[in-house]
Amino acid sequence: MRRWVKGITAGIVVGLAGAILAISPLYTTFERSVGLPWLFHLRGPVKPPPDVAVVAINGQTGEQLNLPDLPRDWPRSIHARLIDELVRRGASTIVFDMDFRRARDAEQDSALAKSVADAGRVVLFQYLDGKRQPVFDTQGKQRGTVWVEELHQPIPILAESARGLGPFPLPKIEASVEQFWVFKSSARETPTMPAVALQVHALDAYPLLLERLRAMRLEGIDALPRQASEVIGAEGLRELMLSLRHLFESNPGLKEQIQLAALSGDGVASQPADRVAALAALYSGPNNRYLNFYGPPGTIDTVPYQAVITGADPNLPPGALDFTGKVVFVGFSDLYDPGQPDRFYTVFTRDDGVDLSGVEIAATAFANMLTDRSLKSVDGGLVLAGILLFGLLMGAMLYLLPAVAGVPLALVLATGYGFFAQMSFAEANVWLPVATPLLVQFPLALFMGLIGQYLLERHKVKHISEAISYYLPESVHRELTAKPLDPASVNKVVFSTCLATDMSGFSTIAEKMNPGELAAFLNDYFDSLAQPLRNHGVDVTEFRADAIMCAWTGDRNNPDVRKQPILASLEASEAIGRFRDRHQMFESKLRIGLEAGEVYVGHAGGGGHFVYSIVGDPANTASRIEGLNKHVGTQILATGGVMDGIDGLITRHLGAFQFVGKTEAIPIYEILAEESKAKDWQLRLRDGFSKAMQAYFEADWNLAVRLFGDLRAEFPEDGPTKFFLSRAQQFAGGEAKAEDPGVVRMYAK
Repeated sequence: MRRWVKGITAGIVVGLAGAILAISPLYTTFERSVGLPWLFHLRGPVKPPPDVAVVAINGQTGEQLNLPDLPRDWPRSIHARLIDELVRRGASTIVFDMDFRRARDAEQDSALAKSVADAGRVVLFQYLDGKRQPVFDTQGKQRGTVWVEELHQPIPILAESARGLGPFPLPKIEASVEQFWVFKSSARETPTMPAVALQVHALDAYPLLLERLRAMRLEGIDALPRQASEVIGAEGLRELMLSLRHLFESNPGLKEQIQLAALSGDGVASQPADRVAALAALYSGPNNRYLNFYGPPGTIDTVPYQAVITGADPNLPPGALDFTGKVVFVGFSDLYDPGQPDRFYTVFTRDDGVDLSGVEIAATAFANMLTDRSLKSVDGGLVLAGILLFGLLMGAMLYLLPAVAGVPLALVLATGYGFFAQMSFAEANVWLPVATPLLVQFPLALFMGLIGQYLLERHKVKHISEAISYYLPESVHRELTAKPLDPASVNKVVFSTCLATDMSGFSTIAEKMNPGELAAFLNDYFDSLAQPLRNHGVDVTEFRADAIMCAWTGDRNNPDVRKQPILASLEASEAIGRFRDRHQMFESKLRIGLEAGEVYVGHAGGGGHFVYSIVGDPANTASRIEGLNKHVGTQILATGGVMDGIDGLITRHLGAFQFVGKTEAIPIYEILAEESKAKDWQLRLRDGFSKAMQAYFEADWNLAVRLFGDLRAEFPEDGPTKFFLSRAQQFAGGEAKAEDPGVVRMYAK
């Protein structure tokens, strides 16, 4: 095998290793647990958008407000005070990541409901309960289980006063959180809490969004509310969001059109247009998305709950209590207690064990959607193609180039890819695989390349020694190497289609030429035949005096192993026609025989001298079939085994022939032309011959004689017509006995 082929093979192996990993269940886990944290840590913390903040209940809140330690024991009027204060301080939307499913003191609940209603911008948490339930048939027998999810609303007085409601389920894989839901598929496409918060925050941009949508004349646009004031309560908001989701899903590319329209002439968008673009991204993206974390706990502006209530905190920077235009998420978040409730392990969990709180993750999800900067994973097909290409380049480079050049170049390629992946992650929020290429494919390519080059150098001496044993006398060979050649190492038994051909009239031609002229003549003849064979991928070509034996090897079920020799035969027939034009003394037509089956391909010979040969019954039968051409007046004959399942050809079935020394008759077909290149006379000949042969096979000798006679009148030089006309006449006249007219027994080779 040539070195470049080995290099490409090494590259393919490395590429396939990565591709196999990429399509396995391990890939996502590997990239998520190794590659994604790597990308986040290399990027480091980034500044979140200023439009979001967290109001955190921490371990000191109860004590500083003279309240019980646990928020569930607080009077709900304290939350009413918080809402009133946040509204006074300009909050655009207030999101409570707290469970209000249980009623408390009626007066306290009413106070909270009044503040929620008066604010007109509060989103409350819905509890999503999921469990597996058994499924029974009509006889009460359990037939399986089904996963059921049910939404639980806050108490009615709060649910009716809220501007929006939404759950916030987080898909946890092992102990880690990387994704969030925008619309919960298994809960009737319910929009989640961060998505509801974004829609409430962007309600002032709804008229502009509606204007852009109407300008596009989309079907169903008239069913949307004409203005934001028509969106009544949390249920009205939910219906609006589901309608917009359906509209964007039904019109691919709508997001890009909306976002493009949001830009002014100088390429800058206004604040309402920014929110329109955010809504377009919200409604057109997938249901679940990857979180683009901004950093460790507290990266999103976090203000203690008690600081908002009291209006002061000496530890806060100036302006920290100004919530003008911000979406404020309220929930438990303690930046100092590793044991805080509602916490989740992420890539930014601190060394002291402090995780991101659920409320900060909700705020992160909202900020991702607001800026359309949630992580985007690349299409699976592109990932697979990229991994294959990376492996191919890396493996081939390290195998083909000397180590002194290949290793540095491979390091440059790996570093360049890592830099590109990191920049794509940091600048475009695109998550490319890094663990698979850099931690699997690169080491594998390095190992294979270095081992391959070591083996290559080691084998050079061995290959030279083997080559010497073919061409030099034994005494010289003993001086150069003490290791004998083993020809059997390249021998094999394979399925093959054998092609046999020889030059008719060679003895007559040889008598008229001196040896030099004859050699030139033969070389031209063989070259004329060899080119069509190479064009159609011949695997083995063996020259035997004035004859050629060829083999196409491969899988028995692959029709190309049989079709390519047929096409090569047709092309060779044309090539010999051109050869006759160059050599006027050569008047013979090409004769080719084709048979398929298992053959031995390898060294044949002895005494230290060998030829690469094709040995087996198919090769012998192909030679017999080649010789049959001169008896029936044909050029290209093939057995039924070769022709089985091959279409697109003009052929004639000549019946079955039993050759000398053979116990079984073999179906034989003449190949006239490719169907796409067939001439009218070939079609007429095939059809007329088929009808005549039908009569012949049915032993209707008078009809066969008449049909073959008519065909000979039109095609007087056609060999099979003359052959079978003669046989039919013999059978019709009683000169021969037709035990099986479909079988022709040959008594000469």
